[in-house]
Amino acid sequence: MTNKLKITFLFGIFVMLFATNMMKAQLKPGELVDGIAAVIGDEIVLESDVNEQMNYAKQQGASNIDKCEFLENLLNNKLLVYEAKRDTLIDNRTASIKEGVNSKYQQLLSQFPDEKSMLTAYKFRNGYEMKNAIEKIDTDQYYGQAKYQKITEKADVTPNEVTDFFNQFKTQLPEIKDEVSLSQIVMNPTLTEAHKEELINKLKKIKKDIEGGETFESQARIYSEDEGSAANGGFYKNINKGQMVKPFEAAALNLQEGEMSDPVESEFGYHLIMLVKKSGKVYDARHILLKATPTDGEIATARKKLDSIRTLIIDGKISFKDASYRYSDDKKTKFNAGVIPGSDGSNKIERETIPGTISYELAGLNKGDITTAFDDEDERKRKVVKIVKIEDVIPAHQITLETDYDRIKQMALNKKRNEMVEKFVNSKLPTTFISIDGRYDSCNFKGSWKKDSIKK
Repeated sequence: MTNKLKITFLFGIFVMLFATNMMKAQLKPGELVDGIAAVIGDEIVLESDVNEQMNYAKQQGASNIDKCEFLENLLNNKLLVYEAKRDTLIDNRTASIKEGVNSKYQQLLSQFPDEKSMLTAYKFRNGYEMKNAIEKIDTDQYYGQAKYQKITEKADVTPNEVTDFFNQFKTQLPEIKDEVSLSQIVMNPTLTEAHKEELINKLKKIKKDIEGGETFESQARIYSEDEGSAANGGFYKNINKGQMVKPFEAAALNLQEGEMSDPVESEFGYHLIMLVKKSGKVYDARHILLKATPTDGEIATARKKLDSIRTLIIDGKISFKDASYRYSDDKKTKFNAGVIPGSDGSNKIERETIPGTISYELAGLNKGDITTAFDDEDERKRKVVKIVKIEDVIPAHQITLETDYDRIKQMALNKKRNEMVEKFVNSKLPTTFISIDGRYDSCNFKGSWKKDSIKK
């Protein structure tokens, strides 16, 4: 694929991948934020943003890197962010994004022995500075994606357009690496009644201590296992209705200000909740969370149950699809026959990208084989057990319409979306303030970005 086509597709998926890539990019250990590369409206592109996007592309195998093209991609995205914030039909989530920063900060902190080590690794002078960086990333991700989706919501391609796209770009499309199609059944280990009672009684004891004079804040700092709020005394401010899981919200909104709940069970564990303030559909609350972390015995019980289900599948007494729908606790795959989606939205996954735990279990297995039950973690780092079936094995090959129609259709659709966004961006350039650093004077941008320059 030529560099030009790569850049076109990069912009098409840039906003959708923005959260992951920008978290990697702007919070990469050892990197310092440097000067301003450009200003669009009241949005800023940093020189480090450009450099990090170039580095990311290199890691993905891009060649003939042109810094000007990467800057233009960032300019396009920043213009979308700028326009999204001005669009009254796009929800303003500034407050909720700001409130989510503490949770992200604590998640990152959990990977280090202490806060000083984390700040040193990421080259931030203090926690306030790092939280501002996280807020900027999340804000850009939300508004950029929201505007991109609004502009492209009606995009579609016909079979003829897919064929035309393939015929035009087939000599530039990449070879497909070794791939597999996988399905899974995921089971969350169930806590015993004795274990549940232990957690509930511990929260009841904490509640009694608070009623006896201890502060909710101090008890949250000591006992809460919610990394996002424990250090802040369990406090969440400006919670929008619908933002929290239903059991938490139902309990919180049934309280009077200053009142504490009894222990409340949710998918995260058990909560003790205090309503601090309520105003319309927004409220402040504190909570203490005891996670429902299964014991080794509870995990072993889940493995045994899942292996029994595997035996039923192998004996032909139930299909993998039906077993996934009936028994899987993974909502993302259970309604789709357990199929694990690939990074491009298809059901194909490059072998080299399969997580290590699953890859180990698949070693030596062939098409149609099913692993025995094994331990893993979900995206929230909660312990689960699962079985995985190899639905198909796809050897490396050159992409064709016959073997990869859905993939080519997605590429053609991305191209059409790119064109729609490009048309929108070009329509806004004449009326948008744009200033680009003088180091980019020699760039030949596709759009009319050069209105002014930031002097060195």
